[in-house]
Amino acid sequence: MFDIIFLGTSASAPSIHRGLTAQVVKHDEFRFLIDCGEGTQRQILKSGIGFKRLNRILITHGHLDHILGLAGLLSTFSRWETMDELEIFAGRWALERIRDLVFGVVLRGVQPPMAIHLIELQPGVVFEAQDFSVTAFPVHHRGPDCFGFLFEEKSRRPFLPEKAERLKIPPGPWRRNLVEGKPIKLPDGREIEPDQVLGPARAGTRLVHVGDCSRTDNLLEVCRDADLLVIEATYMNQEVQLARDFAHLTAGQAAELAVEANIKNLILTHISRRYRERDILSEAQEIFPQTSVARDFDVFQVKRGECLRLEEN
Repeated sequence: MFDIIFLGTSASAPSIHRGLTAQVVKHDEFRFLIDCGEGTQRQILKSGIGFKRLNRILITHGHLDHILGLAGLLSTFSRWETMDELEIFAGRWALERIRDLVFGVVLRGVQPPMAIHLIELQPGVVFEAQDFSVTAFPVHHRGPDCFGFLFEEKSRRPFLPEKAERLKIPPGPWRRNLVEGKPIKLPDGREIEPDQVLGPARAGTRLVHVGDCSRTDNLLEVCRDADLLVIEATYMNQEVQLARDFAHLTAGQAAELAVEANIKNLILTHISRRYRERDILSEAQEIFPQTSVARDFDVFQVKRGECLRLEEN
């Protein structure tokens, strides 16, 4: 299960109701900040999630509306927060701009208060925990080295309590070891193998996040059967040529990707001030009904096959 908190949902420039792009993805104790538009630190405070364990930042690309918030965030970290290290993942071009911003402006001539690691993204796994991974994949937008991110739980075999009851396996460490795939020996001397109480493997939850984007044909496979796709919808179909000119998507194009890739749920973000939210939603839902438009401070919980809106602004 993943939670995603939308901190900023506006395209290019902030509006009265929408801040610049930033989202936090949570899985158990792990937290990832995706993009860091201007004002992100204030949005973090206002959301109530705080800065604790927010030490991994994933940057989709190096445009200023996606990275300028790093300056204020790092300044705050330097003065108020206790953090041993910070990892910032981005493509090469984005890292060059981030390096100038961090070390040429924020920390110019000052020793960093924590270890700051600027990690160049390549397609493939960028983070792996015991039960989930984060994978970067290439995305087409203006400029080089743009990436999207796949958050994917590892498949697991469900524990079947009715079989455990029939075998008279008592609750406690014996069942826990079987869930972890370890054979056990009961107090009565019987040996039980995990296969005796575990069902067939089930795929884990899949959350795909795509930032600014100009085409979708190359995203079909990574998005296929995802439980949630978060993707931009900067334009509407009435201005599809403008979307092409600026290498963005329309709400309709995002919805068409959701249909083609058999996605379960779609959330649109990176919303332009030129449109009304209900018009964007209507265009997408005509094609893919399971569509939502994110607002700042919306919280969604993503499980296998479902996506629940927990909070909304």
